[in-house]
Formats: sequence, structure tokens, C-alpha cells
Amino acid sequence: MRKTLSLLVLIFLFISCKKQKETHTNQNSEIQPKVVWQPYDETEDLAATQRLENTRMHLKLVNSKVLDKNSIWKALETELRFFSEENYNELKDLILEQNIPTIQQNIKDGKLTYEELTLFYIYRIRKYESDNSLSLNSVISLNPKVVEQARVLDKIDKKNINIYSVYGMPVLLKDNIGTEWMNTTAGAIALEDNNAKNAFITEQLLNKKALILGKANLSEWAYFLCSGCPVGYSAIGGQTLNPYGRMIFETGGSSSGSGVTVAVNFCVASIGTETSGSILSPSSQNSVVGLKPTIGVLSRTGIVPISSTLDTPGPMTKNVIDNAILLDAIIGVDKNDSVSVAVQENFVTELKKGSLKEKRFGVIKGLLEDSVYKIAVEKISKSGGVIVEIEPEQEQLPGFLNILNIDMRNDLPDYINTQAGNDVTIKGIEDVIAFNLEDTLIRIPYGQQLFHGIVSDSTSAKELNVIKENLKVIARKYFDSYLDNLQLDAVLSINNYHAGYAAVAKYPAITVPMGYTEQGEPRGLTFIAKPFSESKLLQLAYAYEKATKERKIPTLYK
Repeated sequence: MRKTLSLLVLIFLFISCKKQKETHTNQNSEIQPKVVWQPYDETEDLAATQRLENTRMHLKLVNSKVLDKNSIWKALETELRFFSEENYNELKDLILEQNIPTIQQNIKDGKLTYEELTLFYIYRIRKYESDNSLSLNSVISLNPKVVEQARVLDKIDKKNINIYSVYGMPVLLKDNIGTEWMNTTAGAIALEDNNAKNAFITEQLLNKKALILGKANLSEWAYFLCSGCPVGYSAIGGQTLNPYGRMIFETGGSSSGSGVTVAVNFCVASIGTETSGSILSPSSQNSVVGLKPTIGVLSRTGIVPISSTLDTPGPMTKNVIDNAILLDAIIGVDKNDSVSVAVQENFVTELKKGSLKEKRFGVIKGLLEDSVYKIAVEKISKSGGVIVEIEPEQEQLPGFLNILNIDMRNDLPDYINTQAGNDVTIKGIEDVIAFNLEDTLIRIPYGQQLFHGIVSDSTSAKELNVIKENLKVIARKYFDSYLDNLQLDAVLSINNYHAGYAAVAKYPAITVPMGYTEQGEPRGLTFIAKPFSESKLLQLAYAYEKATKERKIPTLYK
């Protein structure tokens, strides 16, 4: 009897092992060795940043003092046991730099599975993030269930899959966006154990059968914590680094990891959030497409807030068509978000109308001194666009900081009460300040000056409403005097140069890879238009992208 049982166990183990190996293409017979990340002496790297002219790149540390990188992929090591470097290289041409429709078509054609696609990204993340000479500190956590979830999606008949959908596409979320099976930290140790609810947009993705691959690093508390500190730093995730100039160029913030992970093909796409420039900046700095939509187009429920007045999530992708696909997937009316609105457009379908011909663009005269911007404008003109030079006066935005201060003071407790996990002990900003002071070297190496400013701000609710209305008037006048009087389709800016105006005006903006400086630093051409012009902006960006094709994958990450 015992011999029979032993034989049955051996047969079961053999079949299980065989099945696991057969889930991948051309598997090696050997189990792959475990990849381990090792901490290193950062002294030389940190000293090099101190010699840079950009003082915000004067780093105090590279890697997190609280996160062992091995823990990011530990739960997925078993899934990677039979996925080799050979498998990875065989799949590269099918995935790397490809847009969603192409990847979906490859899957429909049987060249690829959703499981292989997911394993490719996990393997690639581990491959680079475990190498201290190439790591970017761009990922905080990976979904331990994601490969299992991909296998389930592989069971359906692929012929009915819409290639313009997020079905089975591995997406990374900025780590201030709620996801039930991964903690939502906003990069802060105070939220390290925040097992939050799914954000509304997370549910939208799941309903469309997208795969939540994991969480991207960010500037801690969405870069509303310290003053003059490096963008892309968080106590949980460490210092996010720019793949086009590692420890030389800024990543942009606060959706730093979201921009970096898309740039180096760690995911199909990502989602960031913006209050003022936090999508536009890292998208531009990492040569990807980033859309900051009109406030209300996308829900903010379940996202760690700065400002309920100005916050919005938005898609970050390698190309415009993927941006439209992701936007289509996450729109929807949220009854728990007071400004949420219904959007009826199909953004992907509308892209076909995209053209530069006879479209009128407001070109800011002072920016023409930037050679990359000037070349971009010339290319638009050659493609039939009408160039109208404008000279808007630089208006101050008085009270902008008061909006952020008072909103965050009110909005953070509301988030904790309604969305955060039960293990979160902080109740508001004062609690976070006190918590951080218990160990300043680990929790706030760059200080928390902005948090102190929140506590000390005495602006009343009545005063705040006046500030908001005044700023909206100032910012809309800044744009509308040209958009209306000159009948412009969009104003053209660089990176996040005019993000503050767009924020308080509540105007949407999209940035597209525009080129690179002589030093190799990416630049983005940013299109700004009136509220609810997302479809128009995507069309213009799509036409510009087709005419220029400026994006290049970072050399060391090909």
C-alpha cells in the first residue's frame, strides 16, 4: 500500500512539474537560479551627485533603508523558476516598445500568451532592479497573484479579444492608488501597512480584465513633504533614477516611478496622479506620453490625496494610442467623487481624426530659445499646422500653496477614515509629523518642511474659496485670451512649464516625446486646451507623434 501511495505521489509531482513547465514557451529543463539583490556601498555614487550643478540631485541615499528589494519579487520566484534568459530574449521583439494593439495581435496569433507577457515584465524588473549598476528603484511592490490571474485570462478564446483593450495588459499603479492585495504607501513609512481598498480606477481596470502588475515608486506624499528635495525619493522605495541619465538627470515628480517603468518597458502602461505637474513632469523627463485630464473626467476615490480641488489620476504610456486605450478603460462616473462627470467619447476611435493640418497652435515666443522646442514647432509647421506666436505675461498665482495646505489638511483625514486599512494609526498631518520625528534619518532624511507649513496655515474656508476663484480667473485669462481671440486649438509648452496654470484653470494637458538635449535629457512637447478637450488633445498628440516619432528607448535598457 505504501509503495502504491509513494508511486502515486511521484507521478503527481512529475505531472505538476511538467504542467508548470509547459505553461511557458521553449522552457529549459533546468530550474533557473535564484536572483538576489545585494546592498552596496553608495558613497561614490552619492559623492558624484554632489558635484552636479542641479542641487535637487544632491542625493543623501540611493536605496531605501526599509525595503529589501528581494521582497518585491520574492512571492513570484516560484513563477520564474522555469523562465530563463533564453525565454526572455525570445519574447523581446514581441513585447519591447510595442503598443497594446500589436501585443494583443501577437497574443491572438498565438505568438505569445498573457502569462508569458506577465512573466517577461516580472523577469525584466528583477533583472534590472537587482543590478546595482542599472537599478532605477522604480517599483515598490509586485502583485503576488498576477501570474495566476494571467493564466485565467489565457483560458478564453482569443479570437474575440479587442486588440484596442486593456484585457490581460500588465499595468503598474503609482503607489498612492488603492489596490487591495498590495499596500498603498504613498512612499511613506507612516502608511507602510496601509492595506487600503481598491480605488475606483483600480476597479475599472479590473472590470476590463487588466492585470495589476504592481506599484510604482513616487515622490513621497506626491512631493508635498520636503522643500527643495530630490524628486522621485520616498522612504519606502528609495531614490527613483532616470534611465536616460542615471544619477544625472531628474526623473520628474511626483509620478516618478510611473514614468520610469514605462520608459524602460517594465509594464505595458502605468497610471500616475497629478496636482500640478506630477504627470507632465515625469512623462517628459522619461520620454513617455502623459495625460493630465480635466478634473472630474477620472475618479479620485481611493487615491491618497493632496488636494480635492486639483488632484487627478492620468495614464502614462509609451505612445498615444495606448494612452487613449487606458483612458477609455478607467473613465466612469463615481458617485463618491463630487466632481466626477460622465464622458461619452470613445477616445481610441476618435484618434483616427487626428491631424496637424490647418490646426492652430499657440507657440510661446520665449520658449523658442529652446532648440528642441523650436525644431518641434518647425516640424508641426511642415506638417501643415498653423503657428501663431504668443507672448503671455507671466502672472503670479497668489495663494496656490494655501490651496494645497488646507485641502491636504482636510482631505487626508477623510481618506484615512473612508479608504485606508485598519492598521493605519495616523489620523492626520500632525500625527505624520510626530511619527516622522521619531526617526528623522530613516523617515525624513530631507525634512518635512511642507508638512509644517500645512499645520501653520491659518487660511479660513471663506478665504480659500476666494483664492480658488481668483486663481481660476487668472489662469483661464492667461490661456483664453489666446485660445479664444486667436481661435487656437492648443497652446504648446515644454514639459510641465505651465502645469500650475493648467492646474488652477482645471485645463487638460498632454505631453509627448519631443526630443533630447545635447546631453541626452528627454524633453516633452505639452499641448494644453480647454476643459473636456481630452479627445482633441489625444488627436493632436497622435498626429504629432506620427509626424515626428521622437521617442527612443534608453540605451542601457534595450
